[in-house]
Amino acid sequence: MSGPRKYGIDREIAAKLAAKYDVGREVEAREWIETVVGEKFPSTDFHASLKDGVILCKLMNVLIPGFVKVKASKMPFIQMENIAKFLEGCEKLGCPKHDLFQTIDLYENKNPGQVVDAIFSLSRHAAKAGMDIPILGPKLADKHEVEFSEEVLNAGKHIINTFQYGYSGGANQSGVRNGRREIGGIDPGRGGPVEA
Repeated sequence: MSGPRKYGIDREIAAKLAAKYDVGREVEAREWIETVVGEKFPSTDFHASLKDGVILCKLMNVLIPGFVKVKASKMPFIQMENIAKFLEGCEKLGCPKHDLFQTIDLYENKNPGQVVDAIFSLSRHAAKAGMDIPILGPKLADKHEVEFSEEVLNAGKHIINTFQYGYSGGANQSGVRNGRREIGGIDPGRGGPVEA
Protein backbone atom coordinates (compact mmCIF):
# COMPACT_ATOMS: atom_id res chain seq x y z
CA MET A 1 0.00 0.00 0.00
CA SER A 2 1.99 2.88 -1.32
CA GLY A 3 1.13 6.54 -1.38
CA PRO A 4 1.71 9.49 0.88
CA ARG A 5 3.14 8.89 4.34
CA LYS A 6 0.46 8.17 6.93
CA TYR A 7 0.34 9.46 10.49
CA GLY A 8 -1.70 8.75 13.61
CA ILE A 9 -4.80 6.61 13.22
CA ASP A 10 -4.35 6.33 9.43
CA ARG A 11 -0.98 4.70 10.03
CA GLU A 12 -2.44 2.30 12.59
CA ILE A 13 -5.26 1.30 10.23
CA ALA A 14 -2.83 0.80 7.35
CA ALA A 15 -0.62 -1.37 9.59
CA LYS A 16 -3.61 -3.50 10.65
CA LEU A 17 -4.71 -4.00 7.04
CA ALA A 18 -1.17 -4.90 5.97
CA ALA A 19 -0.89 -7.41 8.82
CA LYS A 20 -4.13 -9.11 7.75
CA TYR A 21 -3.01 -9.49 4.13
CA ASP A 22 -2.17 -13.08 3.19
CA VAL A 23 0.00 -13.58 0.10
CA GLY A 24 -1.03 -17.26 -0.05
CA ARG A 25 -4.68 -16.27 -0.47
CA GLU A 26 -3.65 -13.78 -3.17
CA VAL A 27 -1.91 -16.58 -5.09
CA GLU A 28 -5.01 -18.79 -4.78
CA ALA A 29 -7.25 -15.95 -6.02
CA ARG A 30 -4.91 -15.26 -8.96
CA GLU A 31 -4.83 -18.93 -9.97
CA TRP A 32 -8.62 -19.17 -9.67
CA ILE A 33 -9.19 -16.13 -11.89
CA GLU A 34 -6.67 -17.41 -14.47
CA THR A 35 -8.39 -20.82 -14.48
CA VAL A 36 -11.91 -19.44 -14.88
CA VAL A 37 -11.05 -16.74 -17.44
CA GLY A 38 -8.59 -18.96 -19.31
CA GLU A 39 -5.78 -16.42 -19.60
CA LYS A 40 -2.79 -15.32 -17.55
CA PHE A 41 -2.53 -12.02 -15.70
CA PRO A 42 -0.71 -9.33 -17.74
CA SER A 43 1.64 -8.60 -14.81
CA THR A 44 3.12 -10.43 -11.84
CA ASP A 45 1.71 -7.68 -9.60
CA PHE A 46 -1.78 -8.74 -8.47
CA HIS A 47 -3.00 -5.21 -7.82
CA ALA A 48 -1.65 -3.77 -11.08
CA SER A 49 -3.27 -6.58 -13.06
CA LEU A 50 -6.71 -5.96 -11.55
CA LYS A 51 -6.59 -2.16 -11.24
CA ASP A 52 -8.07 -1.38 -14.67
CA GLY A 53 -10.93 -3.85 -14.10
CA VAL A 54 -10.53 -5.56 -17.49
CA ILE A 55 -9.73 -9.00 -16.07
CA LEU A 56 -12.55 -8.63 -13.56
CA CYS A 57 -15.01 -7.81 -16.37
CA LYS A 58 -13.80 -10.83 -18.37
CA LEU A 59 -14.30 -12.96 -15.25
CA MET A 60 -17.83 -11.63 -14.83
CA ASN A 61 -18.62 -12.34 -18.50
CA VAL A 62 -17.56 -15.98 -17.98
CA LEU A 63 -19.81 -16.27 -14.92
CA ILE A 64 -22.72 -14.26 -16.41
CA PRO A 65 -22.35 -14.34 -20.22
CA GLY A 66 -22.72 -10.92 -21.83
CA PHE A 67 -23.10 -9.13 -18.49
CA VAL A 68 -20.65 -6.30 -19.12
CA LYS A 69 -18.86 -4.78 -22.08
CA VAL A 70 -15.12 -4.96 -21.47
CA LYS A 71 -13.56 -1.50 -21.82
CA ALA A 72 -9.77 -1.33 -21.83
CA SER A 73 -8.70 2.25 -21.14
CA LYS A 74 -6.07 4.28 -19.33
CA MET A 75 -8.69 6.78 -18.14
CA PRO A 76 -9.33 6.43 -14.40
CA PHE A 77 -13.10 6.83 -14.57
CA ILE A 78 -13.38 4.01 -17.16
CA GLN A 79 -11.21 1.75 -15.00
CA MET A 80 -13.33 2.52 -11.91
CA GLU A 81 -16.48 1.90 -13.95
CA ASN A 82 -15.13 -1.57 -14.87
CA ILE A 83 -14.54 -2.32 -11.20
CA ALA A 84 -18.02 -1.06 -10.30
CA LYS A 85 -19.58 -3.31 -12.97
CA PHE A 86 -17.67 -6.28 -11.53
CA LEU A 87 -19.03 -5.49 -8.05
CA GLU A 88 -22.55 -5.20 -9.50
CA GLY A 89 -22.15 -8.67 -11.02
CA CYS A 90 -20.95 -10.06 -7.69
CA GLU A 91 -24.12 -8.80 -6.03
CA LYS A 92 -26.22 -10.29 -8.83
CA LEU A 93 -24.63 -13.69 -8.12
CA GLY A 94 -25.59 -13.37 -4.45
CA CYS A 95 -22.43 -12.07 -2.78
CA PRO A 96 -23.41 -10.07 0.30
CA LYS A 97 -22.24 -6.44 0.33
CA HIS A 98 -20.13 -7.01 3.44
CA ASP A 99 -18.03 -9.57 1.52
CA LEU A 100 -17.25 -7.11 -1.26
CA PHE A 101 -14.85 -4.18 -1.46
CA GLN A 102 -15.26 -0.54 -2.40
CA THR A 103 -14.01 0.50 -5.84
CA ILE A 104 -11.36 2.70 -4.21
CA ASP A 105 -10.04 -0.30 -2.20
CA LEU A 106 -8.81 -1.82 -5.44
CA TYR A 107 -8.16 1.26 -7.55
CA GLU A 108 -5.97 3.00 -4.95
CA ASN A 109 -4.84 -0.26 -3.29
CA LYS A 110 -6.31 0.85 0.04
CA ASN A 111 -7.53 -2.57 1.21
CA PRO A 112 -6.04 -5.39 -0.90
CA GLY A 113 -7.10 -8.02 1.64
CA GLN A 114 -10.75 -7.17 1.11
CA VAL A 115 -10.28 -7.50 -2.66
CA VAL A 116 -8.95 -11.04 -2.21
CA ASP A 117 -11.77 -11.85 0.24
CA ALA A 118 -14.32 -10.66 -2.34
CA ILE A 119 -12.85 -12.98 -4.97
CA PHE A 120 -13.09 -15.89 -2.52
CA SER A 121 -16.72 -14.96 -1.81
CA LEU A 122 -17.47 -14.70 -5.53
CA SER A 123 -16.12 -18.20 -6.14
CA ARG A 124 -18.38 -19.67 -3.45
CA HIS A 125 -21.52 -17.80 -4.51
CA ALA A 126 -20.97 -18.49 -8.22
CA ALA A 127 -20.59 -22.21 -7.49
CA LYS A 128 -23.75 -22.14 -5.37
CA ALA A 129 -25.57 -20.42 -8.26
CA GLY A 130 -24.79 -23.48 -10.40
CA MET A 131 -21.57 -22.53 -12.18
CA ASP A 132 -19.18 -25.41 -12.82
CA ILE A 133 -16.10 -23.75 -11.33
CA PRO A 134 -13.64 -24.53 -8.54
CA ILE A 135 -14.39 -23.08 -5.10
CA LEU A 136 -11.98 -21.00 -3.03
CA GLY A 137 -12.28 -21.54 0.71
CA PRO A 138 -15.09 -23.42 2.43
CA LYS A 139 -18.26 -24.32 0.54
CA LEU A 140 -21.36 -22.33 1.47
CA ALA A 141 -23.72 -24.20 3.74
CA ASP A 142 -27.14 -25.16 2.46
CA LYS A 143 -30.16 -24.10 4.45
CA HIS A 144 -31.55 -26.96 6.53
CA GLU A 145 -35.05 -26.43 7.83
CA VAL A 146 -36.52 -28.78 10.40
CA GLU A 147 -40.23 -29.12 10.98
CA PHE A 148 -41.68 -30.64 14.13
CA SER A 149 -45.14 -32.12 14.56
CA GLU A 150 -47.56 -30.63 17.10
CA GLU A 151 -47.06 -33.71 19.26
CA VAL A 152 -43.28 -33.18 19.48
CA LEU A 153 -43.68 -29.45 20.14
CA ASN A 154 -46.18 -30.09 22.95
CA ALA A 155 -43.94 -32.75 24.51
CA GLY A 156 -41.10 -30.22 24.62
CA LYS A 157 -43.20 -27.76 26.63
CA HIS A 158 -43.19 -30.06 29.65
CA ILE A 159 -39.45 -30.67 29.84
CA ILE A 160 -37.42 -28.46 32.16
CA ASN A 161 -34.03 -27.63 30.78
CA THR A 162 -31.77 -27.59 33.81
CA PHE A 163 -28.83 -26.26 31.81
CA GLN A 164 -30.42 -22.81 31.65
CA TYR A 165 -30.31 -22.49 35.44
CA GLY A 166 -26.54 -22.72 35.73
CA TYR A 167 -24.21 -25.40 36.97
CA SER A 168 -25.12 -26.99 40.27
CA GLY A 169 -23.11 -30.17 40.05
CA GLY A 170 -21.20 -30.90 43.23
CA ALA A 171 -23.10 -28.38 45.35
CA ASN A 172 -24.28 -29.62 48.74
CA GLN A 173 -25.19 -28.38 52.19
CA SER A 174 -21.99 -29.34 54.03
CA GLY A 175 -20.59 -26.52 56.11
CA VAL A 176 -23.95 -24.84 56.71
CA ARG A 177 -25.16 -24.34 60.31
CA ASN A 178 -28.29 -22.52 61.32
CA GLY A 179 -28.80 -21.29 57.79
CA ARG A 180 -25.34 -19.69 57.65
CA ARG A 181 -22.26 -21.09 56.02
CA GLU A 182 -19.27 -21.79 58.27
CA ILE A 183 -16.13 -20.64 56.48
CA GLY A 184 -13.75 -20.13 59.36
CA GLY A 185 -13.08 -23.73 60.28
CA ILE A 186 -11.65 -24.30 63.74
CA ASP A 187 -10.92 -21.35 66.06
CA PRO A 188 -7.29 -21.90 67.15
CA GLY A 189 -7.85 -19.95 70.38
CA ARG A 190 -10.73 -22.11 71.61
CA GLY A 191 -9.91 -25.41 70.01
CA GLY A 192 -13.42 -25.74 68.61
CA PRO A 193 -15.34 -24.50 65.62
CA VAL A 194 -15.65 -20.77 65.08
CA GLU A 195 -18.94 -19.41 66.47
CA ALA A 196 -20.80 -17.00 64.30
